[in-house]
Amino acid sequence: MATSKLGLIGKKIGMTQVFAKGGELVPVTVIVAGPCTVVQKRTAEKDGYEGVQLGFGEKKTQRMTKAEREHRKKAGRMVATLREFRGAVDLEVGGELKVGDLFQEGDLVDVTGVTKGRGYQGVIKRHGFSGFPATHGTHEYFRHGGSIGNRTHPGRVFKNKRMAGQMGAVRVTTQNLAVVAVRPDDNVLLLRGAVPGARGGLVFVRPAVKASGGSRG
Repeated sequence: MATSKLGLIGKKIGMTQVFAKGGELVPVTVIVAGPCTVVQKRTAEKDGYEGVQLGFGEKKTQRMTKAEREHRKKAGRMVATLREFRGAVDLEVGGELKVGDLFQEGDLVDVTGVTKGRGYQGVIKRHGFSGFPATHGTHEYFRHGGSIGNRTHPGRVFKNKRMAGQMGAVRVTTQNLAVVAVRPDDNVLLLRGAVPGARGGLVFVRPAVKASGGSRG
């Protein structure tokens, strides 16, 4: 099964810690990855590339449009989330891709998720600014960002100026996380370190695209 570029849809359960083989206490993120159902296949003859559309989770049919129901009917499951991955796979529509088919201990993976929303935040929390002195004449200006421009020239605020604003709730990919353990019977991945998102959040796991030197233990 050629699955080098494929990934899985999963759900972040939370963080814990486990002992590695050498006795090291390792912080890990627990992810339920799959099983994912093949909802649609892409072929080079028809679409110009090879890939599969995978589905994860369950959704009530009454909460779907007719088009959504009909699209999932061939797969035999009313999956909640769809995601397309490039790569060839021998499975047909309706087949399942499991965590043990793609990953093993020591692999490096990239995990994509949506970070926690923090609301409207100031420059200290959002960008790590230092703020102003608490004494020596500072008056009600402790956590401000300071000057944002310079009079007539340029006469405007430059784009991408770091200022207060909405923080979080953005799509982020954490790269090169090591797979500490794979538990196929529970569809569980244990990844070293933290991944984006809150507990229960949707994540996408795929082989690391920038991994150098192969797998890492």
